[in-house]
Amino acid sequence: MHITVETTIAAPIEAVWQAWTTPADIVQWNAASPDWHTTRASVDLRVGGAFSSRMEAKDGSMGFDFAGTYTQVVPHELLVADFGGRSLRVAFLSGPQGVTVRETFDAEDTHSEEQQRAGWQAILDNFAQHVLRQQGA
Repeated sequence: MHITVETTIAAPIEAVWQAWTTPADIVQWNAASPDWHTTRASVDLRVGGAFSSRMEAKDGSMGFDFAGTYTQVVPHELLVADFGGRSLRVAFLSGPQGVTVRETFDAEDTHSEEQQRAGWQAILDNFAQHVLRQQGA
């Protein structure tokens, strides 16, 4: 099963792309709730390049690495990656209202579809807020 989440950000594509692909930005926005954070991130933005984000509960009780390999990179348009035997597609769609970031990913079996959708959407919403703060909005 595939799950899709999206948001539209009133910002230039260059700003959106940079915030999505820059480790210093990723650690600022990549969390689904205030009690989690990303402690480190790395990005090798090329086909065959790896990415990784260390996500941890702020109380130290748990954490995991969200990591994978890019299989397609089209700057300012598309990222496709494999992670943990699953796939992720992130489309960056420029339009009159700004940039729509649309993530489609393979669901996993541990959490319900609703939990996965809510978690990924919360991270995407944090991303949008981060970009807008960077733009001074």
